[in-house]
Amino acid sequence: MNLLSRGCPAAMPLSTWRERTSSTLSEAYYQPSLTAEYDEDSPGGDFDFFSNLVTKWEAAARLPGESTRQVVVRAGVVLGRGGGAIGHMLLPFRLGLGGPIGPGHQFFPWIHIRDLAGILTHAAEASHVQGVLNGVAPAPTTTNAEFAKAFGAALGRPAFMPLPSVVVQAVFGRERAVMLLEGQKVVPRRTLATGYQYSFPELGAALKEVVA
Repeated sequence: MNLLSRGCPAAMPLSTWRERTSSTLSEAYYQPSLTAEYDEDSPGGDFDFFSNLVTKWEAAARLPGESTRQVVVRAGVVLGRGGGAIGHMLLPFRLGLGGPIGPGHQFFPWIHIRDLAGILTHAAEASHVQGVLNGVAPAPTTTNAEFAKAFGAALGRPAFMPLPSVVVQAVFGRERAVMLLEGQKVVPRRTLATGYQYSFPELGAALKEVVA
């Protein structure tokens, strides 16, 4: 299983301790909301099983004392070739059977895999970077329906067949379904402030590169 697709704390050179994060982490840490906006200083990690699990992962990755610079990256849905979220969605969208999940108006924080790797590298090499970084794209907030439309456009296919909420709950279970049916508006305020330059800040370009 790809470490960039599932959370795994790992030691790094340059006296930096990072946590390799997955598409579940920012979605799991911040409480689902249709109105709230979350940056790196926003509270979370204490409202359900998955949020508490993320909190425990981050605590396990934290080294005691102040002598080591420590960075945690909370990533959104990772867009990349050959697996992850795109791997699960590609076939139905290619067949013209794709569409929004549930109501579609829930927020959908995402990041291209090249930018997730870039943020991790930036965090390791830039000595001024520390603390939590949100690993999500800086583009205007995307809803699940907007993502589905853009993905269909990148493939040259329609994307109007929604996946009903009851099916999502039956397939993924109630707790995991919440992360798909109720999103969060997550912004990379501190990530941008550190000076990181995104390779794929816009959704359309990111999806075209992934499916090319």
